[in-house]
Amino acid sequence: MTTPTAFATCDLCDLHKNDGSGAFRVLPPVFRDFGAHRRFAGPVVTVKCFEDNTLVEAAVDSAGDGRVLVVDGGGSLRRALLGGNLGAAAARNGWAGVVIDGCVRDVAELALSPVGVRALASMPLPTEKRNEGQRDVAVQIQGVWVRPGDWLYADEDGIVIADRAL
Repeated sequence: MTTPTAFATCDLCDLHKNDGSGAFRVLPPVFRDFGAHRRFAGPVVTVKCFEDNTLVEAAVDSAGDGRVLVVDGGGSLRRALLGGNLGAAAARNGWAGVVIDGCVRDVAELALSPVGVRALASMPLPTEKRNEGQRDVAVQIQGVWVRPGDWLYADEDGIVIADRAL
């Protein structure tokens, strides 16, 4: 699958600003850019975990096929759910991007990984491995529902979610 790059989130918002159905959503502007790709898009795969990145690692170690991994880390600023090694794995395995409602680490390494990475902040402390969490479930990211199979579009202006490819 090829990742669409000919889009602008501002244009998508202009087209869908009056959508009251919930099919088009905009994430709050709280995410920082950490990956080498500032613009990315693709169908969503979700992981829900709290201060345990076992399922994040399993996901990025699998074939991404141009998809975007959305991680509901509960907004925790205490542990990093993705670092340089997992960022490199995401790029190597064809993930278009990773959006984390939580933290990352190894910021200098992530900046060189050819993948999109958005997160709330950097935190050098790694997670504990407890093998906890869920995959492919609806998650709430900063108050916005994101479901497996939704489409995520991220660029310099922000991140939008749609229930289908736009």
